[in-house]
Amino acid sequence: MSEGADKESKTEEATEKKIRDTIEKGKVPSSREVALLLSFVATLVYVVFFADETVAEAGNFLRDFLERPEMWSLSTPRDVMDLYEIVLIEIGKLLGVLIILLMVAGVGSSVLQNMPQLVGERIRPQFSRISIAAGWKRLFGVSGWVEFAKSLGKLTFVIAVLSFTVNNTRDRLMAGMLTNPTDFGPVIRDVLVDILISITLVMTVIAIADLLWSRFHWRQELRMTRQEIKDEHKQTEGDPIVKSRLRSLARDRARRRMMTAVPSATLVIANPTHFSIALRYVRNQDAAPVVVAKGQDLVALKIREIAAEHGIPVFEDVALARSMYNQVSVDSVIPAQFYQAVAELVRIVYAKKTGAPQRREMQ
Repeated sequence: MSEGADKESKTEEATEKKIRDTIEKGKVPSSREVALLLSFVATLVYVVFFADETVAEAGNFLRDFLERPEMWSLSTPRDVMDLYEIVLIEIGKLLGVLIILLMVAGVGSSVLQNMPQLVGERIRPQFSRISIAAGWKRLFGVSGWVEFAKSLGKLTFVIAVLSFTVNNTRDRLMAGMLTNPTDFGPVIRDVLVDILISITLVMTVIAIADLLWSRFHWRQELRMTRQEIKDEHKQTEGDPIVKSRLRSLARDRARRRMMTAVPSATLVIANPTHFSIALRYVRNQDAAPVVVAKGQDLVALKIREIAAEHGIPVFEDVALARSMYNQVSVDSVIPAQFYQAVAELVRIVYAKKTGAPQRREMQ
């Protein structure tokens, strides 16, 4: 009951992240019928292009083997081993090409459906694979019944096609049996080709249907609940509370670093309480005044406090402080439009240090 309710709650399509994670674990949609179809295609290719020559060679060998036993000496163990090797070679010639074609078909069916990849998760020992309950569920669950229905339908189609093909070729078989035995081989081959073509056509239809079903069912199994999507979004983007806390910590670190740079300032521009901008200008070192710190309200007061502790001049200019605060960045030079106003303040600072007359008094 809980499982059914859980499936009913999975109303959302799987996200790209879940699809990617599932594929990385090796859980990809796969149709067994595609592999079976390509196996029949490989067998058909073998019968059409290779069977005549290989079967003829095997027939000649079998004839010599049975009709001329004097050719094979078995007087020593070495003779037995030689004959054994000859028989294996002939069997290899007969079936080698077929085995290679079947192997290519098996690999090709996997490659055509999904790109091959090495997945450690698939070979990791898991107790759930030997669980009796899990096995019972696979056999008698929805997937098990679907596989049973596919197998039953496939068997029905194949039997129907075979019956139809055999009925159509019955006259050819009867006529071939009345001819020379050497001429009966091509007849059997032609009948076998017709049967394989019919089965291949039927399997093509079944394989296409099964391929579409397997991908549809795979998508259905990956569906998610809204809560799962929210949890995944938190994992991907980060918990908003944690992100807010991290931003707060970053601001605190930047503020502390900024405050440690205030003692290096040449002057501070401020309005009475709201804004403070600490600037550094060293002749022959800075091309233009550099903002080492800026702040508003409590931070502005803290900048002024540190400036007072280190004897840094503070110039109160409401319009200039407000305008600069919105347009300057820490660790950057001031914009060009403030050069003239700041240059006048810098001259006042250097004039005070050297005792020269000042153009503007510090407030």
